[in-house]
Amino acid sequence: MTTAPQPAETPEPLWTPGADRVARARVTRFQAWAAERHGAPAAVPGDPAASYAALHRWSVDELETFWQAFAEWSGVRFAHPYERVLADRSMPGATWFPGATLNYAAHALRAAEDPARAGEPALLAVDETHEPSPVTWTELRRQVASLAAALRRLGVRPGDRVSGYLPNIPHAVVAFLATAAVGAVWTSCAPDFGARSVLDRFQQVEPVVLFTVDGYRYGGKEHERTGTVAELRTGLPTLRAVVHIPLLGTPAPEGALEWDALVAEDVEPVFEEVPFDHPLWVLYSSGTTGLPKAIVQSQGGILLEHLKQLSLHCDLGPGDRFFWYTSTGWMMWNFLVSGLLVGSTVVLYDGSPGHPDTAAQWRIAERTGATLYGTSAAYVMACRKAGVHPGRDFDLSRVKCVATTGSPLPPDGFRWIHDEFHEEGAEDMWIASVSGGTDVCSCFAGAVPTLPVHIGELQAPCLGTGLQAWDPHGKPVVGEVGELVVTNPMPSMPIHFWNDPEGTRYRESYFEMFPGVWRHGDWITLTPRGSVVIHGRSDSTLNRQGVRMGSADIYEVVERLPEIRESLVIGVEQPDGGYWMPLFVHLAPGARLDDALLDRIKRTIRENLSPRHVPDEVIEVPAVPHTLTGKRIEVPVKRLLQGTPLEKAVNPGSVDNADLLKFYEELGRKR
Repeated sequence: MTTAPQPAETPEPLWTPGADRVARARVTRFQAWAAERHGAPAAVPGDPAASYAALHRWSVDELETFWQAFAEWSGVRFAHPYERVLADRSMPGATWFPGATLNYAAHALRAAEDPARAGEPALLAVDETHEPSPVTWTELRRQVASLAAALRRLGVRPGDRVSGYLPNIPHAVVAFLATAAVGAVWTSCAPDFGARSVLDRFQQVEPVVLFTVDGYRYGGKEHERTGTVAELRTGLPTLRAVVHIPLLGTPAPEGALEWDALVAEDVEPVFEEVPFDHPLWVLYSSGTTGLPKAIVQSQGGILLEHLKQLSLHCDLGPGDRFFWYTSTGWMMWNFLVSGLLVGSTVVLYDGSPGHPDTAAQWRIAERTGATLYGTSAAYVMACRKAGVHPGRDFDLSRVKCVATTGSPLPPDGFRWIHDEFHEEGAEDMWIASVSGGTDVCSCFAGAVPTLPVHIGELQAPCLGTGLQAWDPHGKPVVGEVGELVVTNPMPSMPIHFWNDPEGTRYRESYFEMFPGVWRHGDWITLTPRGSVVIHGRSDSTLNRQGVRMGSADIYEVVERLPEIRESLVIGVEQPDGGYWMPLFVHLAPGARLDDALLDRIKRTIRENLSPRHVPDEVIEVPAVPHTLTGKRIEVPVKRLLQGTPLEKAVNPGSVDNADLLKFYEELGRKR
């Protein structure tokens, strides 16, 4: 590790990559290649920061050239060539690589074509025993080929939707890749989602096939799901087939197909060559103001964006092992599976993040030989508080990067990771805090292997991403808090929302505040050094452990209880990196918030939604404040709970009963 002298006004980096790491980095090699062939700026000798800044500026100013160069450098296989890179830059509505055809799954299985790699693990599956179980590239390719053939026999055609109610297991990866191979559209929910949450999502897209487990294991316990699956089958009348995966060993229900029978064939894979903008999957927003948004991203857009993120920003390739703690209900699962695109081994962990103890994820990183280990900021802070010592207690010598997302990593988290490894002699531990969103299934800012790391900061905006902080008047600001905006299209931006034929909901979601410019809903600061600080959500979306959740889901469930007249749920980022999610309840006349009602509220939320939706506290309030048009006020209440004075948090004239807000202001002051 080297630390360059800094001017007095510039904070000292926590970590600076050594010259060898900079020279080996894929982004360094790409810059040299693109400079020679496509006119990219050459690297500045001895100054990686200036080199990256110039490359980033070029990647935004010369957007078409950058993506053309990157597609060539990363070996994207176009079955039919493209006419141009970007036919229309409009947002929304950008048209990427018109005329081109390709297939995501074909790229994900490329390593299986190399005889030298065919027997290496493509996947390492880990459960709560923490013992890795490999799936080789050859076996993954064979299972995908067999299942894709079975889907075609079931009548699944390009554009049909295929759904998974599955944990983070190899079956989910096989089902997704087989769906993509056919040209169908994948969508998934984790099995800790209750039936209502799943149906709110899947009913929108009308799947023809459902892959499901009989249950899952979490926290040392088995959680049976056959009843929920029966509800899903009833609530999804478009299903032609249900595929049963007996994770707990139960027999298939009547009319369901057996997984093993569908992946038993030994056939060559057939990959449907689809247009660049053909839908790959549907992800879902939190559903804060109603049903979750069904976000559709394209085969080509995700392929290019994930290749860029994983190779240039995460510095991953053959020989790497990529582990990120996630579930199939979070976009990080989709991002993790894309590790196959760059030939990395993907580590799938199905289980509790803290079982049998808080150090569980570090133990998995050790036992799988992870080279990039990703987790949540909340987990890092939990380890710090629990006195976990990963650098001392585990052999993590293969880990070259610890990455975090889901919420901003607090300064103490940066220091803790650095100190834990530095004290054990691992001075070259790169800490990458990254930030993006389900909406693009990628990062706007984060990891750059050639740049220094400053405490509390993301290293830089990502290549090809015109990231800026704007004030309320739409002017860029540096060194000040502003709205996170993206001024140019990204290939992975949604091609549309499902059931939004005029694009109205899509435009309202990102382009209403600044027409033609993507406004994401985060507060950020771009520092004069080019790094990025994330301050949290500028809207009221709940974001717990990296999973965005909808307040509307919680209201719908809680207010079924006769004792609850109305409720209000708020997610509050804490200064120490924690996340406080209180539920405020306005009780019906005669009701009491006793232990029995508290238990019923929490049990109802857990059973109908998921354990993540259960609030940290349930607090009785005299009433819930509304706007003059009757909408619950969430953002101003969040600001009050974070300590913002009442006069700065809300315009009292916009509230039906401004006196109610004083309760929340006082609570925020106390906390």
